[in-house]
Amino acid sequence: MQSNSFSRHAQQVHTVARGEAGSDPSIARSWLRCLDDYHLDPCVVEAPVVLEHGRLLESRQRLRQVLEIAGGEMHSLHQQLSGAGHAVLLTDARGIILNCVTAPTERRSFEQAGLWLGADWSEAREGTNGIGTCLVERQALTIHQGEHFRGRHTGLTCSASPVFDPHGELLAVLDVSSARPDVSRQSQFHTMALVNLSAKMIESCYFLRHFEQQWLLRFHVQAESVGQFSEGLLAFAEDGRIRAANQSALNLLGCPRGAVLGEPIERFFACTQDELFSRATPGGSTLWSLHARNGRQVFASLRGQARTPVWTVPVNAPSAAPPAQPGVCLLDPQLQQAFSRAVRVFERDVPLLLRGETGCGKEAFAQAVHQASQRSGKPFVAINCASIPESLIESELFGYRGGSFTGARKEGMRGKLLQANGGTLLLDEIGDMPLALQTRLLRVLEERQVEPIGGEAQALDVRIVSATHRDLLERVAQGSFREDLYYRLSGLEVALPALRDRSDKQALLDYLLRQEAQGQAVGLAAEARQALLAFNWPGNVRQMRNVLRTALALCEGGIVQFSDLPGIIQAHTSGAATGRLADEGSGDAAQRQSGAPIDVLLSAERQALTDMLQAKHWHLTRVAEHLGISRNTLYRKLRKHGISRSG
Repeated sequence: MQSNSFSRHAQQVHTVARGEAGSDPSIARSWLRCLDDYHLDPCVVEAPVVLEHGRLLESRQRLRQVLEIAGGEMHSLHQQLSGAGHAVLLTDARGIILNCVTAPTERRSFEQAGLWLGADWSEAREGTNGIGTCLVERQALTIHQGEHFRGRHTGLTCSASPVFDPHGELLAVLDVSSARPDVSRQSQFHTMALVNLSAKMIESCYFLRHFEQQWLLRFHVQAESVGQFSEGLLAFAEDGRIRAANQSALNLLGCPRGAVLGEPIERFFACTQDELFSRATPGGSTLWSLHARNGRQVFASLRGQARTPVWTVPVNAPSAAPPAQPGVCLLDPQLQQAFSRAVRVFERDVPLLLRGETGCGKEAFAQAVHQASQRSGKPFVAINCASIPESLIESELFGYRGGSFTGARKEGMRGKLLQANGGTLLLDEIGDMPLALQTRLLRVLEERQVEPIGGEAQALDVRIVSATHRDLLERVAQGSFREDLYYRLSGLEVALPALRDRSDKQALLDYLLRQEAQGQAVGLAAEARQALLAFNWPGNVRQMRNVLRTALALCEGGIVQFSDLPGIIQAHTSGAATGRLADEGSGDAAQRQSGAPIDVLLSAERQALTDMLQAKHWHLTRVAEHLGISRNTLYRKLRKHGISRSG
């Protein structure tokens, strides 16, 4: 049966490739390349070519920064697609899969489809497919089922978008693949839009990080788009000559890349270099109007150290004070006490286990403990156990000796444990560490020695801080976390409060505002401050920091107004003004009749909770884990919405 299906597909490939039937031009071009250039046979079933472990590590090392940036975006994209039935993939410019985000229960089915970590999905190897054809065509595209060249891939639907580096070279491909048979081509319009948006976000973040120490001009014709993925980005050197530009900048300037690179920035904007440099702020948080020489008026911000004309600089200007060490806001009494206790036991080499919701500041707390200890001048190394593929985490943590396995780098690799030697290692999301690796880690902690793969044991002096948003005792009961390792890591457990539960919320708001302002004089309008303090912050400190960063980019005159805040915060404030939130009990019915925007949000949240509870058969721990919240938070939400199993 499969043979007949493959034969019919092969006949269609030959017909379309030879121009005897209409088809998408990019598909027809790809099929023709597969036949004439790669000499592939659509009927042949071959196992995927997968890189050896060492070569895969090298490939990941080359794109380490991209992988760090893309990790969170891939998880977010997977959640936006409702997760089920989708694999989110990131490949390098050769089509090698370097990271994959999918539901654990679906990993096996995607591997059977050939989507292995390290698998080569170039067009020359696997024929027409989302990843490989995107690399050749250099554009976002969808390859839907029968549009694949090989018959064995016709069950897949793939939407892929290229990721370019600051110089316009292909850096990676972001792809969403589905093996569900009921996926229509029309349904992929939404998926393709999300993939393309995520790819642009990765591009922008990579550009910003790549030129972190350079002058960076961000601009757009709309003020609210500065700081968004569609903004133009120009990096330039001390002499004012442009070093790199993203595609949005080229579009806004109306010039090809070759006409921009190496040119003085004054050629494209109606201002002198001194005038431009005088507008700079360390965080690029000040927005102003700028005239481009092509006639467009844009809004711009410049990141860099502000320079005044040389004739106005005082002769005996005092040298700038060194930057302060990174810290945390600890004016909440309970948090302050927890920090004091944590530092005391940390100095006695007692392991710390930090628990708290995602985004509540566990890594910042761990760094602050390290800085307050006698190890402050030693390395602080963090590893996220959830973001590294299971097959690679052992190498990342323990390292390996050169030549210890086929494809290993000659010089070997120092693992995170040895990188942190003499200092502190943060094991973030420790609850997601594979069981086999837990056994090795326990032995390292007991013996105070680390043995790289293929190498000899080396003495280790490192202090361990672990962090998780999961209930580790629950995972111990489930058999997914070693009980002896739990007791070894939990010398002192510190429960970090969610932002909504902190008593120092106002001080934290001011603290983060100062950090994001980078020394600039900024303020909050009374209405904006009230809205920020009233919001419940499901994303905790991380969400508040991102909101402030965006608001500072949008505000004018150094004052953040209510209108500069995201729509969800404005809606929350508008809803609160017409009636108290649902957890106030008797006011529920009246508030629902008010038609306030918050009612829509509450109704959506209630429906989402109900759907998730039914999907997880009312297993509350699994529901909380899936939502990324604590069980206490889940109980609070159930009470707020009046949800009970009996009801």
